[in-house]
Amino acid sequence: MTPAPDSPSARFAAERELAVAAAREAGALLRSRFRDDSDDYGVRAKGDDGDVVTELDTMAEDLIVRRIRERYPHDRILAEEAGALDGDDGGRGTPRTWLVDPLDGSNNVVIGLPAYVVGIALCVGDEAAVGVVHDPVTDRTWTALAGCGAYGPRGRMTGPGRALPPAGPLLAWTQGHGVARDDPAARALKEVLEVRSRRLLQLWAPLLTWAMLARGAIDGFVGYRAEAVDLPAGALLATEAGVEIRALDGGPFRGTATGPDTDRSFVAGRPDALPYLLELAARGAAAGIR
Repeated sequence: MTPAPDSPSARFAAERELAVAAAREAGALLRSRFRDDSDDYGVRAKGDDGDVVTELDTMAEDLIVRRIRERYPHDRILAEEAGALDGDDGGRGTPRTWLVDPLDGSNNVVIGLPAYVVGIALCVGDEAAVGVVHDPVTDRTWTALAGCGAYGPRGRMTGPGRALPPAGPLLAWTQGHGVARDDPAARALKEVLEVRSRRLLQLWAPLLTWAMLARGAIDGFVGYRAEAVDLPAGALLATEAGVEIRALDGGPFRGTATGPDTDRSFVAGRPDALPYLLELAARGAAAGIR
């Protein structure tokens, strides 16, 4: 059945097609260059907080930006390495912004760990309309259109499908690069999560974690002042898979790529698991105040 011309799937089908093609092309480039014993990635420090950037990041980003420019020259682009790029009209009159994370997991690549993905999102205003995450290692791609569901290699994704196990949930954690190692709130929250969960994953690749949550491989995901560029694609995958995202205090989650990082702290999980996860967040907040 052909979707109606004004339906979300019809409006953004071409954009999703482009994002999938660009992410897979960039992923093939990354996969061809990845070596578990390589030291020739042109690694350099990115700020003073331990993050890195490699030649692979910039090569993949340049490729994706070119593909977007070829099809949508007026759109803005916010790229992980290049920053904000206006369209050919100077960015006037368009509410559309593409977000490009060409290599989510650069630190993993540098140490030879094959856990990295490519992420692309299209936002209209502050709302994500398209989200694509591609894993070059396994050649899997996960996509979402706002209002149309999230899909992976096995079809539609429905998030975590099991009740929280007696041994505790399998959770994942991320924090922004700007968070200090001795930040008391982050340390207290993470400590509570580690004690009360069966396992707390820290993958250094948030988009990969969002994809795991959307397909139900983990029970929940907690972020503290998360990074901006990869958030819309990952959060759209999760919400379109039926996952609920809340602020740490249980209120509505309002984090966007353009807002302050203090708005990008979250708890994400299946709706019936959220009370438990929010209780953990409250315990962490109380411990961090002491």
